[in-house]
Amino acid sequence: QVQVVESGGGLVQAGGSLRLSCTASGSINRSDNRMGWYRQAPGKERKFVAQITPGGHRRYADSMEDRFTISRDDNNNLVIYLQMNSLEPEDTAVYFCAVATKTWDPFTNWGQGIQVTVSS
Repeated sequence: QVQVVESGGGLVQAGGSLRLSCTASGSINRSDNRMGWYRQAPGKERKFVAQITPGGHRRYADSMEDRFTISRDDNNNLVIYLQMNSLEPEDTAVYFCAVATKTWDPFTNWGQGIQVTVSS
């Protein structure tokens, strides 16, 4: 089994920054997995934000890369971060961390989600 836990959400004013963290544990190969972030705004579908492989290959949703940065912890590659800058009210959503237990398999393990609210 895989456990996925997010942290770091909260309330921030427009233009501000937040950093989300995600820690995965359990049956995961440290060199063969993929971790990422999705978000779901109220009344909308869950959407892809960004992902990263153990080798550091990153992919972002369109228009995310200029404000959001995904990274892995230098000391524990089962910990990832999402640095979010210049936040806008439209970024308000529940953010979910996702884990694939093989690098190019679908995401099958999800965290509970963490609320990010950006006030105008």
